[in-house]
Parts: sequence; C-alpha cells; structure tokens
Amino acid sequence: MSSPDSGRSATREPVSPNGVGQPAPIKAIRLKHPWRITVAVILVILLALFLIDASQREAYGWDNFGKYIFDKRISQAAGYTLLLTIYSMVIAIVLGITLAVMRLSDNPVVKGVAWLYLWVFRGTPVYVQLVFWGLIATIYSTIDIGIPFTAPWIQFETKNVIDVFWLAVIGLALNEAAYMAEIVRAGILSVDKGQDEAATALGMSWLQTMRRVVIPQAMRIIIPPTGNEVISMLKTTSLVTAVPFSFDLYGRSRDISAVIFDPIPLLLVASAWYLLFTSILMVGQYFLEKRFSRGVGQARPDKKGGTGTGGAETGAVQVATGAIRVDSHGSEHTK
Repeated sequence: MSSPDSGRSATREPVSPNGVGQPAPIKAIRLKHPWRITVAVILVILLALFLIDASQREAYGWDNFGKYIFDKRISQAAGYTLLLTIYSMVIAIVLGITLAVMRLSDNPVVKGVAWLYLWVFRGTPVYVQLVFWGLIATIYSTIDIGIPFTAPWIQFETKNVIDVFWLAVIGLALNEAAYMAEIVRAGILSVDKGQDEAATALGMSWLQTMRRVVIPQAMRIIIPPTGNEVISMLKTTSLVTAVPFSFDLYGRSRDISAVIFDPIPLLLVASAWYLLFTSILMVGQYFLEKRFSRGVGQARPDKKGGTGTGGAETGAVQVATGAIRVDSHGSEHTK
C-alpha cells in the first residue's frame, strides 16, 4: 500500500546553516505615481518658459548685469557684507549665551533684566533700532568718563569715537542676541535634567558641566536654527543703510544704479552675490548638523547589512529558540 505522501516532491525548502528555513524572496513591485510625474513635468516646463522669457526681456539689462557682476566696487561691498555678518553673529552668539544663562538663573533680578532685554529688542523692528544707532551721536554727543554727577575726567565726542561701520555691527548684534538667547535656552532645556545631576554627582563644577555635558548635547538643537539666523543676518545687513552705512552690497549696488539709471540689473547683481554666500552657508550648516547629530537616530548598519550588535538600536540580543534542523536522512530534530 503506497504512502499518501508518495506522490509529493521530496524537495524541501532551503535551510540556512543554523537550521532555520529561509523564506522565498518577495518580488516587490514599484508603485506608480502618474500625477507626481505630471506635476513635475509641468513645473519643469514653467521654469523653462520663465528662463527663456527672462533671457529675452530687455528690462533685465543683462549687458549691465555682466558688466557689474565682478565690478571692483561690488566685490568690495560683498566683503563688507561678510564682515558685517561675521562680526555681528560672533557678538550675538556670545551675548545670546550670556542672556540664556541669565534667563535660567534662580536670581529674579538677573532673570528680569534678561527678560527685559529680550522684550525690547524682539518687540521693536530692527530697522528702527538701526535708525536709533545712527542717531546715537545726536542723543549722546559726548562720552564722559568719571564719577557720576561730577565733572568728567575725560570727554570724547561720540562721532569721533565710534565709526558708522561699528554702529551697524552693534545694532545688528544687539538685535540678533535676543533671538540667539532663546535658541540657546531651548537647546539647554532640551538636555535631560539627569545629565546635570549625574555631572554634579561626579564632582564637576557648573562650568565644567555646561562645557563638557550640557552644551555638547544641546548643540544638536542649537545648530539648525543658528544656521538659519546666520543666513538671515547676511540678508539683514541690507538694512544698515538706516545707520547710515552705504558700503554694503545692497547700498553699493543701489548707488551704482542711481548713476546709470538702471536699477534692475544691479538688483540682480546683488541678488547673485547674496545667493552665492547663502549657498556656501547652507553647505556649512549641513556638515555642522551632520557632525553634531552623530549617534542620534538610526543605528549604524553592520557589514552584513544588519543594524549592529544585537540587530536593534536598544542593544537587545536576539536568541533563536525552537529552531528545526533537518539531517541528511530527512529526519527533523529540535535544537
């Protein structure tokens, strides 16, 4: 009498070396997105039509654009714009960290002074603040050094002491510091309180705790908005004409356009330089974010395509139980 399984194939599923059967590979079929492709084609066509139209439109003045894009006056103005951005952001970051620490202080007076600073500089337009700094020599005509309410020991005229360039730097930095203070404060608050307590238990001082424990972890939160603030500062420098300081990129291009009576190509020249600097800053921001985000997120894949030791981010150890091993005679044994 034949066995009921005599007509079945003796071929078994492939077995891995550890005795666990391997499932058949799944053939994945890519989903189709016809509307996505259609929208993309329409956008490309519209962009191409705009570029073709702009290249043939005389109002853009491409001849003057090519003439002044690398003009010496424009390149020098671009340098002033970079200096304004760098100096203002350095001062703003240092002052912003100080204000953030003051906001987190237990001293109500220190906390109140920091809050008052943020209230004033965040609540008034930066253009208005720059106008005030431009009028500082009118408000305070002299700088007196000595004991209050007595004859000054030394007296200087304000307009001879502070240059308009540094007035622009001070005005931009003091405004930006108010925003940097909130960014830094948010980064510090994002670090778990247990980190601070653990550092204190190890005998670290407050300064060591901030420098070695809190700030390095907070940088992951601080870097992205700070990069945005640097890019914003680069463009905000166009407002220093309120001081007035006219040697920046926008001010110089505006002066040249007033001479040649053709403002549009000079606006394009200034925009091209701003786009160049912004692109460089965006690349730098990307690498900084990547540097301070190490160890956060997905686990690193191992050489075999897994997710590292244990196959999971939490370090859980995988244990194979109940595996079935098939010997050469077809008998099944449980490990």
